[in-house]
Amino acid sequence: MIVALIGNPNCGKSSLFNHLTGLRQKIGNFPGVTVDKKVGFCKISDGSDIQVIDLPGTYSLYPNSLDEQVVLEVLTNQNHSDYPDLAVIVVDSSNLKRNLLLFEEVNDLGIPTVLALNMLDVANEIGISVNTPKLEKILGIPVVEVNAREGIGLEGLKLTIFRALEKKQIHENVEVISEEMKPAAKAVKKRFSLKTDYAALHYLTQTDKLTFLNSEEKKFLGKISGELNLDADAFQAKEVMDRYKDIGVTLSQVVEIEAEKHNSLTLTQKIDNVLIHRFWGYVIFLGILFLIFQSVFTLANYPMDLIDGGIASLNDFLKSVLPESKITDLLTDGLIAGIGGVVIFIPQIAFLFAFISILEESGYMARVVVLMDKLIRKFGMSGKSVVPLISSMACTVPAIMSARTIGNWKDRLITIMVTPLMSCSARLPIYTILIALVVPDDKLFGLFGFQGLALMGLYLLGFFSALVGGWFLKKILKTNERTFFVMELPTYKKPRWKQVGFTILEKVKTFVFEAGKVIVAISIILWVLASYGPGEGFSKAEERVAAQNIGLTTDQLEPKIAAEKLQNSYAGLFGKFIEPAIKPLGYDWKIGIALITSFAAREVFVGTISTIYSIGAEDADDSTIKSRLKNEINPETGEPVFSVATSYSLLIFYVFAMMCMSTIAVVYRETKSWKWPIIQLIYMSALAYVSAFAVYWFLK
Repeated sequence: MIVALIGNPNCGKSSLFNHLTGLRQKIGNFPGVTVDKKVGFCKISDGSDIQVIDLPGTYSLYPNSLDEQVVLEVLTNQNHSDYPDLAVIVVDSSNLKRNLLLFEEVNDLGIPTVLALNMLDVANEIGISVNTPKLEKILGIPVVEVNAREGIGLEGLKLTIFRALEKKQIHENVEVISEEMKPAAKAVKKRFSLKTDYAALHYLTQTDKLTFLNSEEKKFLGKISGELNLDADAFQAKEVMDRYKDIGVTLSQVVEIEAEKHNSLTLTQKIDNVLIHRFWGYVIFLGILFLIFQSVFTLANYPMDLIDGGIASLNDFLKSVLPESKITDLLTDGLIAGIGGVVIFIPQIAFLFAFISILEESGYMARVVVLMDKLIRKFGMSGKSVVPLISSMACTVPAIMSARTIGNWKDRLITIMVTPLMSCSARLPIYTILIALVVPDDKLFGLFGFQGLALMGLYLLGFFSALVGGWFLKKILKTNERTFFVMELPTYKKPRWKQVGFTILEKVKTFVFEAGKVIVAISIILWVLASYGPGEGFSKAEERVAAQNIGLTTDQLEPKIAAEKLQNSYAGLFGKFIEPAIKPLGYDWKIGIALITSFAAREVFVGTISTIYSIGAEDADDSTIKSRLKNEINPETGEPVFSVATSYSLLIFYVFAMMCMSTIAVVYRETKSWKWPIIQLIYMSALAYVSAFAVYWFLK
């Protein structure tokens, strides 16, 4: 049996889904669209399994985005694979009037329902109390109290679901069909074998949004609409007003409001007066960002050094116990060096997502979205663009997908085109390793670390670049349609530490294993390309070095031979081939190889650099990643390869350069054209190159 969880955004529906299904859940896509589909399994009171679907949040059955359209299609198409046997409507008890609109609409489709009253604690805090038994009696369907955040009331809900599946009940709502429309509704109802006249009305008023209808069926519906002279917008407006009147009558009988408590400012509202203030809101947000980036450096420093030293010790141990062979070199200089270049950043990724998760759990991240809405509108973007922009600090791919909530196509396109300019977590390893090389670990006024300030500066540079990019694209695409951003602000709550820990674990696991797959493959390929080469340039490298350095011991010759072989290997020759194009930016051929491989995934840059400098190490004592990069000398100039100018040039390059192949793929999927990802790749590459060039020559 299929049970659908349905509700307004931020009503606690997804928290309830997580409690009901636990680890027995999977995420895919609804058929034919890229909207996330969360499905899980739950045992109810008789011990049998039910399939639970967490449908996207929506305020009504009249969609304004692709996510909301999915809800309409699932609930109106009885042949849909996810059509529910029962709908559990989750409502925010502190705002019943708005939430019950969706409940009435779903009921009128003829789907048996259970009403789950959530957030009663929030309602009580603002002086609202609900008479649940009386509400159940008036509606004529099961009503159950739950606390989705804490997982309270789950057993009662499961028992209610079990009983509701046995005895399916439908509440008779307000009459929304006029007498003159009834014959047409009956004709549609008969043609499509629908349960109710109201479902037939959605077929008539939202024909274009029901993609499962074929051309003949749409023609049939269009003919009836034309005969009725049906104004879909006017019908929707009248229906909503009639329903709110009906809901008002119901609530007047079951809701009591304590006037003094309800009219006084709650703690949440008092805090909001400061946190989303037009001036202090930004100051506080920047302060929080600063603390996060400071912590990412200071708290993660010790475990990072331990991991770095541990990887180096492991490599040294393996080289000492394993026989000298190509397999040993592949294992130590290829695989372990490459993977070590990512594992070292686990502490920083963990701390970053710990802070982000705490901000989300506490309710502050929703305030950041509202705060940013006020700012980005001045740069020509929709308020709804805030969510993708903020989300891309974690990963750009789901952030771009979240732009589907923007109804205006041009605004959605602008958001998709500028979102990759925001710095994602994959760039963090590059930022931190380079900052650690060139930014002194000193403190401003003894409090503010320069390294944390530099990291925050890079993230802010990406954000303001996205704003400027949005402004330019708005002018080019000439879009003037106004859009509106509505968001439910949750109350402030104590973070659920279990959920924070789960988030950290999931993000670290994704970072290690998703990046790890790419790194293992690239490390092996890279080691092969760097360990073999064509012709005498590679095969006679040892003889040439020995002839040029007569009198040196074997230990002194070995690193020089390794470096000579690397230059004449397939990887070295490729690096030398692209070196003229990147030399103006201050990069040598080794960095060039890392630039190319990192296009698969940004994390690969550090892994590639680690592998390349392991193979061509001139100093056997440079066992850790940091020491290898710090001591790498340019043989032509005798200066450090990662000088201040080169390192800052690289940092700026990676702020603006296209994220990765996955980003291009998702932009193509979302825009359904190769035109936009190609334009995006060209403009971001040009911006990255020119900016890195300017920074290098200015600092040089």
